Amino acid sequence: MYLSILVLPLLGAMVSGLLGRKIGVSGSHFITTTCLFITSIFAIIAFYEVGICASPVTIKLSSWIDSELLSVSWGFLFDSLTVSMLLPVLLVSTLVHLYSTNYMAEDPHNQRFFSYLSLFTFFMIVLVTGENYLILFLGWEGIGISSYLLINFWFTRVAANKAAVLALTQNRIGDMFFSIGLFGIFWLFGNLDFATVFSISPYMNETSLTIIALLLLGGACAKSAQLLLGNWLPHSMEGPTPVSALLHAATLVTAGIYLMVRSSPLLEYAPTALVVIIWLGAITSFFAATTGLLQNDMKRIIAFSTISQLGYMFMAIGLSQYNVALFHMVNHAFFKALLFLGAGAVIHAMSDNQDIRRLGGLIKFLPFTYSAILIGSLSLMAIPWLTGFYSKDLIIELAYAQYQFSGQAAYWLGTLTAALTAFYSFRLISLVFLSYPNAPKLDYLHSHEAAVAVVIPLTILSLFSIFFGFMFSDLFVGLGTDFFGNSLFIHPDHVSLVEAEFSLPLTFKLLPSVASVFAAILALVLYNKYPNVLIDLTKYSTIFNKVDGNTVLSDYSSKGSSLPVISLSNKGRLGRSVYTFLNGKYFIDVIYNSFIVAPGLKLGYIVTKVLDRGVIELIGAYGLTSALNNTATKIGKMDTGIVTSYALYIVLGLISIIFILFFPVLVSGGLAYMPVAEGVQDFNNQNSSITEIRLIVIYISSLILLNTSSSNN
Repeated sequence: MYLSILVLPLLGAMVSGLLGRKIGVSGSHFITTTCLFITSIFAIIAFYEVGICASPVTIKLSSWIDSELLSVSWGFLFDSLTVSMLLPVLLVSTLVHLYSTNYMAEDPHNQRFFSYLSLFTFFMIVLVTGENYLILFLGWEGIGISSYLLINFWFTRVAANKAAVLALTQNRIGDMFFSIGLFGIFWLFGNLDFATVFSISPYMNETSLTIIALLLLGGACAKSAQLLLGNWLPHSMEGPTPVSALLHAATLVTAGIYLMVRSSPLLEYAPTALVVIIWLGAITSFFAATTGLLQNDMKRIIAFSTISQLGYMFMAIGLSQYNVALFHMVNHAFFKALLFLGAGAVIHAMSDNQDIRRLGGLIKFLPFTYSAILIGSLSLMAIPWLTGFYSKDLIIELAYAQYQFSGQAAYWLGTLTAALTAFYSFRLISLVFLSYPNAPKLDYLHSHEAAVAVVIPLTILSLFSIFFGFMFSDLFVGLGTDFFGNSLFIHPDHVSLVEAEFSLPLTFKLLPSVASVFAAILALVLYNKYPNVLIDLTKYSTIFNKVDGNTVLSDYSSKGSSLPVISLSNKGRLGRSVYTFLNGKYFIDVIYNSFIVAPGLKLGYIVTKVLDRGVIELIGAYGLTSALNNTATKIGKMDTGIVTSYALYIVLGLISIIFILFFPVLVSGGLAYMPVAEGVQDFNNQNSSITEIRLIVIYISSLILLNTSSSNN
């Protein structure tokens, strides 16, 4: 059964990809979805046997690498951490497959799409089940290339090409750090097996462990889209919506979280790395929340929400609360998949329109989809007793319970991020469902609720988003639970769950929830009751003019009547600047393009033109081939049949032989050297030098003459 969890998704991918023309679209849908459905059932059984019944399973297939000290085998580990990861991965992947049968029905390349989806799921399973870092790295690389194929699925679109290349290149940066970390682990521990590495990590040098932990963190930052390495994630929205749900919910972006959680015995003995992780997660969550605050693309708003929630998970890892980070990752998988699939239903119903400013009033046209997105948004903003509440608020409380400066900073940034999350979630709901209709009339006439293949995944994910956190919170993060056993390690000095549960002041426990509710109400009021307070795009158009040297704003009504010209105040300039800054994503893309991409392209051009096609080609194969061909051609032209030319060859040969034979003697002064008394000018050496120069001149002149005569012939 455990090997079937690995084999079935690969089987579905191979059949759909290699035999797609034989089985057709319906056959591809049936085979891949059925394989994933059976695999999900096996994963639920494995969760019961391994997790609840506490009976881990290890499978060793064969040896992979056996070279002196390095011994790596094809082995797969099913412990509590693995089966906890398999649960959201396979459930979400199965629902995405079912959802895609309807969403991608009109696409002409269904077999290829479903093959990529199943292949992605297979590599993710390899990543979470591998018993050593090398197999984990194999799955890591596999989901990287699969994500490139999925984002670039519509390869005729330039934007999709650019997004896929950006995702691949930024992930290669993380792969570089991860691979160097693997070399560091082998250098320090002599092995890559989890059991060996984790059992002797307490006895290793702290500095070495810190360096390895930071290298692994670099890999996790790129894969899980943390600060400065996460701008590929919003751009990946160019792929189909089911791809967005699969990448963001439970697979690609959670790989970095899994790597850090799995490496908990290393991190616990590298306290410096833990502090770095806390600050990285807190700053990333705040950055992503402020960036998503004023985005207008529906899918990109949810994408920035993903980055923000990943920041919370990194915060929990930095606080040494690995079980809480994993619990939030599982919870997040369900309500984030719900949000993406609900957004896909809206986009599909409204003629592929993703701009929330051009939607509105859809609550009466898509009531079921509205309910699904509302449930997902409420769970995202951690409304009490929904799934997100049991992990997100716990992370914020644990940050305060650390009673250190980094923990306090993480608490306040996390609380502020929670309020911003609630604001942009209800901003999306307001502009898409509750506000005045802004889409073309024809779109509303053709809008409709999705088919059964879409309704079923949305219903299941809605139920998970409501009940999963309540049902499994005691199992994952309850006081005294031994669910994870030896798969996670928390140092006794870092245990703060009791403090967060019982000793924290009630004010600080309730503050994130109160702030979230207040921000959600503020968004509803601003975007529904008083939209003119923000921007009224339907009534006025804005034109900037110069009046007496000052920038002013001229307002023209829709009827064309001119209103008085009003000088733009400092508050107006500040508001516009803040809007531009946040809507432009902190101009990180501009910084990358100006200071990294452009200089890199210039350097690449110079290397290509000067080094590759210049020096290397002239000295290397191209230059050698050209020299031999030219020499052979010129030697062939020397056979002219003219007696004077042959006489010249004989003379030249004689001069060459004499020059070669007597050159060492001439240089050393043995032939023309005569000793002279001290203080007397040495004319003999001067004559010797003149003789050498004459011979060289005669030799070169003969070569030139020979070359000229050959060319003329």
